[in-house]
Amino acid sequence: MRPFTYERATGLREAAAAVAARPDAKFIAGGTNLLDLMKLEIERPTHLVDISRLPLRRIEETSDGGLHIGAQVPNSDLAADARVRTRYPLLSQALLSGASAQLRNKASTAGNLLQRTRCPYFQDAGMPCNKRVPGSGCAARGGYNRAHAILGASEACIAVHPSDMAVAMTALDARVETILPDGRARTLPIGELHRLPGDTPHLENNLAAGEMITAVTLPPPPPGRQLYRKIRDRASYAFALVSVAAVVEVASGRIRNARIAMGGVAPKPWRSAEAEGALADRAAGDRSYAAAADAALSDARGDGHVAFKIELAKRALRRSLADLTPDR
Repeated sequence: MRPFTYERATGLREAAAAVAARPDAKFIAGGTNLLDLMKLEIERPTHLVDISRLPLRRIEETSDGGLHIGAQVPNSDLAADARVRTRYPLLSQALLSGASAQLRNKASTAGNLLQRTRCPYFQDAGMPCNKRVPGSGCAARGGYNRAHAILGASEACIAVHPSDMAVAMTALDARVETILPDGRARTLPIGELHRLPGDTPHLENNLAAGEMITAVTLPPPPPGRQLYRKIRDRASYAFALVSVAAVVEVASGRIRNARIAMGGVAPKPWRSAEAEGALADRAAGDRSYAAAADAALSDARGDGHVAFKIELAKRALRRSLADLTPDR
């Protein structure tokens, strides 16, 4: 690990300004991702701004019946909150499917959203990676790419986003609140937080230099039943090959509302408007679920070892929809 300096932030604006003032500075909270990358010399900050003690650890009710979640709320606290378990069960399920209990105790809400890919080529400094060194190439293309993207990728990068929580929040239409170095606040839909790689895979989100996430707001719970399904190589402490976050409302045997997001398949949490459209006002049943799965994966591309994910994702989505409508 290379030498670095450290300061403990005393305020929101001061923290954002401190990181914006130095291009080699980084925020640190739980450190469950950043410290690993520093040890691998993938991340090389020379200055760390500790935001873990800022007053951002509360989960509060909003006036419209949603929840306001501070950026420093640990994943374990968020998963265990009775309001989350009751009103947003797919979020609790997603959080509990990630990492280990020890890591969930340290990992923060904002850090989870902004964690970097676990692509092995990104984490190996001896391999070309456009995300790590722009213009160096993508070793995953033509390499062993079983865990990589089938949607939203580009010639420059086929890495996937690793967060389970972000997939669940995408299905729930969460909004992300931030503070800029000049003290201004802004809010953006979670679907606008992360970027697709295009020709600039090293730019992973739409935050400005020094812009810091302060909270995530969940709107009132959507009508219907919720489910998070994660398919992985082992039962725990593994990232998703494919995951599905689904909300389905059925009335009189027809689908009145559906929200579908997927993980493990794209460089960002993947909201499938195609699947939602295929389900709208359709009779609940296997035929509708198959149509939704085909629509969700209609643009999927699987080159090499990752091709199996296309059928796996379709089956995961069909099974999730069937589990959400057992009494149809």
